[in-house]
Amino acid sequence: MSPVRTIQSIYTDGACTGNPGPGGWGTVIYFSDGLIHEMGESCPQTTNNRMEMQAAIAALQYLQATGQTEPIILYTDSEYLINCVTKWVKGWKAKGWKKSDGKPVQNQDLLVILDRLNSRQIKWQHVRGHAGNVGNERCDAIARAFANGTNPSLTQISSHNSQHKNDIHLAAVSDGNYNYKQINENASNFENLASNINMIDSSNVTTGFSSENGSSETRMAQIRNLVETLRVADEIAGKGYLITSSELADLMNVHASAVTSRGDQWRWRNWVVSRVRREGNQILWELERGDLVNHEGEN
Repeated sequence: MSPVRTIQSIYTDGACTGNPGPGGWGTVIYFSDGLIHEMGESCPQTTNNRMEMQAAIAALQYLQATGQTEPIILYTDSEYLINCVTKWVKGWKAKGWKKSDGKPVQNQDLLVILDRLNSRQIKWQHVRGHAGNVGNERCDAIARAFANGTNPSLTQISSHNSQHKNDIHLAAVSDGNYNYKQINENASNFENLASNINMIDSSNVTTGFSSENGSSETRMAQIRNLVETLRVADEIAGKGYLITSSELADLMNVHASAVTSRGDQWRWRNWVVSRVRREGNQILWELERGDLVNHEGEN
């Protein structure tokens, strides 16, 4: 009999375009034997904080369904989420879900679920976003893909031979109302989980995001987002602003390592990206319009 697999750590992240606007969340679960299970969902109208919470809810529901008793570390780049769960929720509950100013606590619906799922088994750990952490970067890529209306390829683990299964209800929140989607996952017996694993190329987390997925409205929304991104890049270049590696990664919708590994000068779409200098632990980059650089070279 194969040994029961143990969850070693979990990463979660949320994303939102517009905030409020279309959003998505991503969760990556690492097992002690090296296997990985990824989850994610989209939401048509939400906020970044709600997506951060939804990712954590999915992670804790998955953990609860496994019946695991060993402690795990849950990594998130949302200090808001950590503070809500580990510091603020106790006082809010005591005050009838009211803040110190008497106003209702935001996102109470999700906080109630998080509070119920949380336990001493989980250690909440903050991780800096866009800093090259593989788990955080992968969650970010999944969340961004769903927020942008695309369907990322996920590494999925399932077992066809388990005798006991629980239903995990992932609360996909839409317009403040719960729209529960049932997902059958192996709950108490993790034998032969490797029988159905769809692997992805972890060196490029943006692969598998097809712009052909979704409706024409979704594709048009993606185009509008792209145009806005290009406009921002043009403004940065035109005004000579310097931006950090993490900011450039956000602009390009890639993880930070994809920026820093490209060398001192390279092209991205209409711009030449040049490394200028380092300030502290950050590299500063400059964007120049590629057509202008070419013309200057001809003079």
